[in-house]
Amino acid sequence: MDGLGNEPGNGPGNGRRHRRDWYDWSGGTGPIEVEGGIKARSKRGSIGSTWWSRRFIDILERICDKGRLSRGRAYARKGQVLAIDLAAGEVRASVQGSRPRPYEVAIRIEAYDEERWSAIEEGIAAQAVHRARLLAGEMPPEIEELFASMGIDLFPRDLDMECSCPDWGFPCKHLSAVLYLLAESFDDDPFLVLAWRGRTREQLLGSLAAEPAAGGVPGVADVPFAERLADFYAPGATAHRPERRPVTAATDLLPRIFPPPAEVAGPLMEAYRRLGEADTPS
Repeated sequence: MDGLGNEPGNGPGNGRRHRRDWYDWSGGTGPIEVEGGIKARSKRGSIGSTWWSRRFIDILERICDKGRLSRGRAYARKGQVLAIDLAAGEVRASVQGSRPRPYEVAIRIEAYDEERWSAIEEGIAAQAVHRARLLAGEMPPEIEELFASMGIDLFPRDLDMECSCPDWGFPCKHLSAVLYLLAESFDDDPFLVLAWRGRTREQLLGSLAAEPAAGGVPGVADVPFAERLADFYAPGATAHRPERRPVTAATDLLPRIFPPPAEVAGPLMEAYRRLGEADTPS
């Protein structure tokens, strides 16, 4: 029996383990109403508005039963989730169902170790735009490609999920409700995606702020003001209009670039010469 009170091996696979407490099952009379639960902001349609939360939702809809996801959305909008706690590699939550005791939910993914995160941070620091946007609190779409170039995933391909409810479905509506609220929390704070992988906002931004920018910063001599006082008020460029000097036109430039036909070349060159003499100031 694990820490959630579930007996391993009772589920159909996919990392899920359930407990069949038929004596405590209310027979599907509907969930017990909750006051102060976590409610989804979205009242209809899809959940998730940013590219990173939608990316997570797309993965859920690919690997999970859509009917159960729909019931999970209803639970999320009704406020049946009592609490969600996200840590490196794991999300734990409590969901009020039809039984007096809330169901316990756990969703796990791989959290990357320090060595891998050091490589990720170096890759981000090498891309000035990625680094600047993360320091500004934004999640650049290209960061998913950066993870992929290192042979790792930003968003999980699979989820190891558990719920203490007696439902055999995958995922049950309690898990689905937590997954949707998790996606909506990613809208509010994209750094939660990275924290789930093992790097908090504070850790990542602290590391990027300390990392020198790619290409370095040009050095500037730090000269004390007292030593520059002598030339501080030195006159700069003159305010007088510069002298305008005549420019001698190259009268043969045009025919050299665009040679005229041989039969008119002689007269045309003579005409250009006379034109140049007429424009030359005396």
